[in-house]
Amino acid sequence: MADWRVIREAASGKVVLARARWCSGFWCHFRGLMLRRSLLEDEGLFFVYRKESVTQVTIHMFFVFFAIAAVWLDAEGRVVDAKLARPWRPYYAPAGPAQYLIEARPSLLERVKIGERLTFEKA
Repeated sequence: MADWRVIREAASGKVVLARARWCSGFWCHFRGLMLRRSLLEDEGLFFVYRKESVTQVTIHMFFVFFAIAAVWLDAEGRVVDAKLARPWRPYYAPAGPAQYLIEARPSLLERVKIGERLTFEKA
């Protein structure tokens, strides 16, 4: 059974992403959004890593057929980088160390700002 989170801006409590699937295991990390044809507007994946890193949180877009927002957070939930990731590109990495990654529809980039803190609570 999937474990879902609600992503909110910490200061205001405003919902940034209503349904983010908690993705902490090997198979979820491996599969990601590969071979999916789309995502709902309020849906995404929330990747969890063991520690902050730049190299361990990089992504590729092979076999992802649509553009996505990639938002990296540090251990405290602060946004360290946010990028539009396009299909079939080999490499996207954050500007600084991150422990979490959100992948969602590109409109997510309009709702987050670098430096703001996000919270992720069980849905």
